Amino acid sequence: QVQLVESGGGLVQAGGSLRLSCAASGRTFSSWTMAWFRQVPRKGREFVAAITGSGGSTYYADFGRFTVSRDNAKNTVYLQMDSLKPEDTAVYSCAASIAAEMERATYYYYPQSYNYWGQGTQVTVSS
Repeated sequence: QVQLVESGGGLVQAGGSLRLSCAASGRTFSSWTMAWFRQVPRKGREFVAAITGSGGSTYYADFGRFTVSRDNAKNTVYLQMDSLKPEDTAVYSCAASIAAEMERATYYYYPQSYNYWGQGTQVTVSS
């Protein structure tokens, strides 16, 4: 069974940075596409970033400022968030797809493309 555990969230002032981590269980982590989504109350999940199993391709939402990376030796994916804004306040969750790569680029952006989800970590950006 796959488990995803996020960490690194917290309270930060606008303009600051945070680095989120998502530790995954499972022997085949390097074959999974990993992604970050965020959610605020009364809204659906919003795509943030994704990275293919090898780390060779990355996909981002158009608001920029964030960088996704992974360390397959540590079964961990990261989200570096810079120049944070109050509108970045949300619960950030990582997600895993058992597909190392997706058939179409648009699939990376859809929550339905992912098989496993973490519980999320709260990020709050104060003005």
